[in-house]
Amino acid sequence: MGDIFSRLAPFVQEYIYNHNWTELRPVQIAACKVIFDSDAHLLIAAGTASGKTEAAFLPVVTQLYEQPSNTIGALYIGPIKALINDQFERLNGLLKEADISVWHWHGDVSQSRKKQLLKKPQGILQITPESLESLLINKNQELIGLFGDLRFVIIDEIHAFMGSERGCQILCQLERLANTTQIQPRRIGLSATLGDYSLAEDWLSSGTEKKVITPKIEAGKRQVKLAVEYFYLGDDVDEEEISDYEKYLFNLSKSRKCLIFANNKTQTETVIASLRKIATTTGLPDIYHVHHGSISASLRQAAEIAMRKPNNPAVTAATLTLEVGVDIGQLERVIQLESPPSVASFLQRLGRTGRRGKTADMRFVCAENEVSPDAPLPEQIPWQLLQCIAIIQLYLESRWIEPIKPLKYPLSLLYHQTMSIISAQGEISPAMLAKQILGLSTFSAISQEDFKVLLRYLIDINHIQKTELGKLIIGLTGEKIVNKFQFYAVFPEIQEYQVKQGSIHIGSIVIPLPVGHQFALAGKTWEVVEINLKKKIILVKQVGGKASIFWRGGSGNIHTKILQRMQQVLIENIEYPYLQKNALNRLHKVRQLTKNVGLDKHNIVQVSPNQCCLFPWMGTVAFRTLERLLNYWCRESLEITNIRGVNPYYLTIKLGKEKIKELYPEIISLCQQRITAEDLLTDVEAPEMQKYDKFIPHSLLRKAFANDYLDLEEMRQQVSDWY
Repeated sequence: MGDIFSRLAPFVQEYIYNHNWTELRPVQIAACKVIFDSDAHLLIAAGTASGKTEAAFLPVVTQLYEQPSNTIGALYIGPIKALINDQFERLNGLLKEADISVWHWHGDVSQSRKKQLLKKPQGILQITPESLESLLINKNQELIGLFGDLRFVIIDEIHAFMGSERGCQILCQLERLANTTQIQPRRIGLSATLGDYSLAEDWLSSGTEKKVITPKIEAGKRQVKLAVEYFYLGDDVDEEEISDYEKYLFNLSKSRKCLIFANNKTQTETVIASLRKIATTTGLPDIYHVHHGSISASLRQAAEIAMRKPNNPAVTAATLTLEVGVDIGQLERVIQLESPPSVASFLQRLGRTGRRGKTADMRFVCAENEVSPDAPLPEQIPWQLLQCIAIIQLYLESRWIEPIKPLKYPLSLLYHQTMSIISAQGEISPAMLAKQILGLSTFSAISQEDFKVLLRYLIDINHIQKTELGKLIIGLTGEKIVNKFQFYAVFPEIQEYQVKQGSIHIGSIVIPLPVGHQFALAGKTWEVVEINLKKKIILVKQVGGKASIFWRGGSGNIHTKILQRMQQVLIENIEYPYLQKNALNRLHKVRQLTKNVGLDKHNIVQVSPNQCCLFPWMGTVAFRTLERLLNYWCRESLEITNIRGVNPYYLTIKLGKEKIKELYPEIISLCQQRITAEDLLTDVEAPEMQKYDKFIPHSLLRKAFANDYLDLEEMRQQVSDWY
């Protein structure tokens, strides 16, 4: 440590002394060596609470101190405003004694503060991708003054960006900046949950010639306490009664600093309403909070403050809004409702507890409505319990984490960046636009012909226009898109109704409810008093009792390896030590069912003379591909009348009598033919998967869907392993 410590700026050394650090952590020493002794990009891949943020900033602020920049010297890009605000406070503490300013820029930052930065741009700027897009468009003529001496770009939580259009947007932004300033700043990527480092290195260096160094950090020994429990939810339980499931959750979180993760907003609201009700009936204080994207910023902040307050019990139910590294202090326990969507998500959530050498404590709680033995076979299988076990086992056995596949045809982003560049420059020749767009590494798979097809279409629908001099400008219809602040984001915005109690903003809901209707929000029950449809405002009053509300939400892609491990859980005869009594009993029951119906030996189980259940044990994308193969290529030959199921768990197929035995040979035969992914779409199909897909020609949409949302090779491989 001595050599590295002596190379840090004096104010950094002072900060370390004042905070009683006895030593620099391994990740911090390794990061300093890369920044001080090379000109390479840096990937910091280390566990949660390992000191990654300081590993990035300590050497960066030292270099900015020794050689002050003439413009913004370091750009920090974070996935959410809460994380930026959190890092802003931490950096201000570090840089209090240094002449290095720290700025944050997003929708909640005042205009006066932003004007200060524009007047004298220096130091470190912390920003979201959406606000950076706004700068590229609206301050296009000032970019050199803002970023002409940019030395470093720090991208936090890069696993949250990789493989998404938002991550591709960042890469486009950085390359556009580099093309304008003619400088290539070093990039530093941070993540606690990366499986394949080479994929992350390729992503981080995209569009640059610098290599990426990923220091090998020995992970310290960590004590982990895991438990999985399971409950049946009775349909006939009185709403006023407290169920065993609710009692269990209450006792797990009672008088503790506890974070409850749910996979959707509805679950967070339901669980907090239940816990608050039990606390009220037992005379215990209200320590309960909800944290998700439809809760007002002030209430989310109140939850974060409550969680950070030492020695005070607090329980917050959250979606992935608290999965990333916002500081929420010393958690005693994390509770996961149902299965997390991925191993990476499990690790992020586990990492919120067990800091500073303490045991990490995470409890999984699965529940399902009790089903009768006469229910359809797939409904008798506890899918969430199996997925919990599979995810835990994959990590415990091999430290496996999902690899993140890059997008090949991000067409929604292609539209977005095309409109962004034209808007920023006012007018541009088609040749120069094509050079700028197709020169971005994100669009390396887009051909000149594809881009011409897009431009012609955008001219046809008046999103862009051609001037008399042959230049391209934004068209009248396009202006209505790009002139809204929502344009800066590549993810779709949902128009929600603001919920207010007097002047206090509670949050928002998607569908307006009639006056007198009761619903849950922020873990409390509200009654609609008045609705202003024009302003999209719902006035409410708080009432007693328990109500519910429903948000739609997807669960993302589940990897094939998780499904394969779920199949193994059903077949192997292992009693996992973390399973509690109910969970173990439920596992025994479903293993017996598996043997009884022959699911341990076959993927296709006949349930009636003309109906079977197909259990593919393949991930979301391969499952989608198989479903399309059956729909478009097998309906006639197998006399299929109905296909339904739940991706990626099972398909129920009704087909002609005596045709069930032909199902597997037919699938194998089709897998051996030269069918392409585009053959799995009809000529009239044009699946719109992303925000701006509605402005993309249908021929291009079909190509993108075939390449990025179907996977024939994966499906063929899994089918060949069935028997």
